[in-house]
Amino acid sequence: MNIVLIGFRGTGKSTVGKLLANRLERDFIDSDKYIESSTGKTIKRIFEEEGEEGFRKIETDAIARLSKMDNKIISAGGGVILRKDNVKNLKDNGFLVLLEATPEIIHNRIAQDEKTTQQRPSLTDKTPLNEIKHLLEQRENSYKNASDYTINTSYISCEDVVNEIITVIDKQLN
Repeated sequence: MNIVLIGFRGTGKSTVGKLLANRLERDFIDSDKYIESSTGKTIKRIFEEEGEEGFRKIETDAIARLSKMDNKIISAGGGVILRKDNVKNLKDNGFLVLLEATPEIIHNRIAQDEKTTQQRPSLTDKTPLNEIKHLLEQRENSYKNASDYTINTSYISCEDVVNEIITVIDKQLN
């Protein structure tokens, strides 16, 4: 069974995922990096050339492949829950943990991560903080419906998030 981290960008999926993979001695796969590696293009470039719909199709194909793997820690892209096929595939062999944070904290984390600001396309014509609020509101039900467990990462350390995930997984398996 895979452990799949879902949630908006800036909630800690990659950082927590790497720590979790290390603790559980599993491989870590970031679905966005997997897409970039398999297409030879950045996410931003895919959006520029093929639009969001083109990217979502590529993402769905990638999620289908990743879902067939086993015992991985997968960090899924923030919009992966927008397609029911993705959620179904991830749930078939995975436990989905939703990482949440306040819009302001997400905004601060993204603003401090130069790579994120350079490589992630804006999805609306709103200011960054308003875009985050808008997309979180738009995706809230999809995130909640997809998740098996939710952790708010706003005010706790990544180590504490990892410990909580391990505790929850241990309870699920026993």
